[in-house]
Amino acid sequence: MRILVIEDNSDIAANVGDFLADKGHVVDFAGDGVTGLHLAVVNDFDVIVLDIGLPGMDGLEVCRKLRQDARRQTPILMLTARDALENKLTGFDAGADDYMVKPFALQELSARIEVLGRRGKGPKSRLLQVADLTFNLDTLVVVREGKSIQLNPIGLKLLQALMEASPAVVTRQDLETRVWGEELPDSDSLRVHIHGLRVAIDKPFEKPLIQTRHGIGYRMVDPDAVPA
Repeated sequence: MRILVIEDNSDIAANVGDFLADKGHVVDFAGDGVTGLHLAVVNDFDVIVLDIGLPGMDGLEVCRKLRQDARRQTPILMLTARDALENKLTGFDAGADDYMVKPFALQELSARIEVLGRRGKGPKSRLLQVADLTFNLDTLVVVREGKSIQLNPIGLKLLQALMEASPAVVTRQDLETRVWGEELPDSDSLRVHIHGLRVAIDKPFEKPLIQTRHGIGYRMVDPDAVPA
C-alpha cells in the first residue's frame, strides 16, 4: 500500500515509516498540516495516518478539508495524545475512520492500517466531481448546478483528464497525448478545445473552474476549496 504519514514528531514519523516500510509499504511524509493536505489531495494514497496536533493546520482541519472540500474518501487513521471520549468523537465527526491514542504499539497500528486499506479497496466510484460539476463516466452525463452540459468527444476526454487530476496541473503534452495519441494536432487545437470547454462549463456559471498555468498546462479546481 501507499501510505501518507502526517506527523510533526520526527521520531514518531521515522519509527512508523521504518516499521511500515519493513512490511512492504511505500510511505510518504509531511511534517505539518498544510503540506499534508496538499500531498493528500494531489496523490492517491491507500491510507493516511494523521496526527491531530500539527503546526500550520491541525489534523482535524486537514481531515475536514479532505472530506468536505477536496471530497477525498481515503481512509484516515488519526493519532493523538488526547484520549477523552469527546476528543475521539470530534475526530470521527471530522471524517476519521479510526483513532489511536499515543503511545501505541506499532504492530497494532500496522494491523489497523491493513484493515483500513482493505476497506478502501472497494469498487471505485465512476462519478468524478469538482466543486458543483459532476461527470458520470458510465453515462457520459456532465452536470453543473443541476444543468446538463453537452460536450463533444474531445471535450469529454479533456474534462475527464482535468477532473481526474484535480487540483493538480495537467501539462499541454499530457492533454494532447490523452486526446490525440501519437498523431498530435497543430499547435492551436488544444487551446481551441480548452476554450470550448470553458464556454460550456465555466462561462454560464459564477465560479470558473479551469485555470491556465502559462507555459505549462491547465488544471481544474474549486477556487474556494484548495490553496492555490
